Amino acid sequence: MSRHQPTLEQAKRSASELVPALRDKAQWSEENRRIHDESIQALVDAGIFRLRMPARYGGYEADTRTLVDVAIQLGRADGALAWTVSTYWIASWIVGLFPDEAQDEVFASPDVRICGAVSPSGTVVPVDGGAVLNGAWKFVSGAWHADWQELATIMLRPGADPEPVIVAVPMSSLQIVDDWYTSGMGASGSVSTVAKDVFVPDTHIIPMASAIRPNSLSKLSANSPMWRSPTILAGSAATVGILVGMAKAAREAFFERMPNRPIRYTDYEHQAEAPVTHIQVGTAVMKTEQAEYHAYHAADLVDAKAASGEPWTMEERARVRADEGWATKLAKEAVDIFAAASGGSSIYKSEPIQRIVRDIHAISVHPMFSPDSNTETYGRVLCGLPPNTQFI
Repeated sequence: MSRHQPTLEQAKRSASELVPALRDKAQWSEENRRIHDESIQALVDAGIFRLRMPARYGGYEADTRTLVDVAIQLGRADGALAWTVSTYWIASWIVGLFPDEAQDEVFASPDVRICGAVSPSGTVVPVDGGAVLNGAWKFVSGAWHADWQELATIMLRPGADPEPVIVAVPMSSLQIVDDWYTSGMGASGSVSTVAKDVFVPDTHIIPMASAIRPNSLSKLSANSPMWRSPTILAGSAATVGILVGMAKAAREAFFERMPNRPIRYTDYEHQAEAPVTHIQVGTAVMKTEQAEYHAYHAADLVDAKAASGEPWTMEERARVRADEGWATKLAKEAVDIFAAASGGSSIYKSEPIQRIVRDIHAISVHPMFSPDSNTETYGRVLCGLPPNTQFI
């Protein structure tokens, strides 16, 4: 537990103030395929991991717009770090749907970090007082620094159909498989975890249906607006600011190098004097601002629906997914423009733009962020067809 409990406003301010220190550790984190311990501690001290924890345990129950604000700043520092933090936010939010008895244990420390795996894998078989979990889960971002993991699996009951469920287990009961060797998002440490005959009490198991369209089994969280949103939309809106932050980081990296750069094989001794540069930076900045619009549009819609408690229409659900897809598309295009304008010397590992490019390309192929799939889903709904996904 950190010694001092920052206010929410202090936590938001700290996200911006921490950018230089977090950025300084970004290369180490990528090379070592996990977030630097000092960066984790700085985030703990700032209260960043508490944003989506219940207030009764020292959390902030922050709205989605706040998450976009903070994610943008963390994305400026290190996209993989920002991604890892957002996965902790999402997993903490999901645990907020569990029975209060489970929450009392998981949130015993307000600085607890919970990683997650939402694609069902493995099995859990009932026994007296709970169930026994076996299986393996991939892409577990932040596992190295997590205290708990929430994960999706399949409940196998005698005489009943298999049922997707979500369980919460301490990391001490799981094995970590160090298999995260990738072209991008290296610092996220998205390793695999393995469960071998792990006992899970009944209180730490909820039906998947209770999480996808929240039907909280928590009596104490039930009236909080934070848990009124469909899980996929709460998660989408919580992460989309990362991409905007990465585009802003690419802009900063480009302009830091530009004053001393000529354009090789031309007569331009100063890149800033070339019309092609003006077009590149103007286009990239406009795309970044458009991405930011979509990020906040999604967040504001999620927050408005949560505050009012009104039912979601399918068009509104699909629009949040579309906003996320378009924020991803535009931010990635902005990063690519800044990278292309940075010249051959920008490919050195010491230059942050090359890491930003690889990280944003890695995020953009995540199914939740796919611009084409999300736009297709929105278009289908606008045309009166059912969505082609349950993740909405």
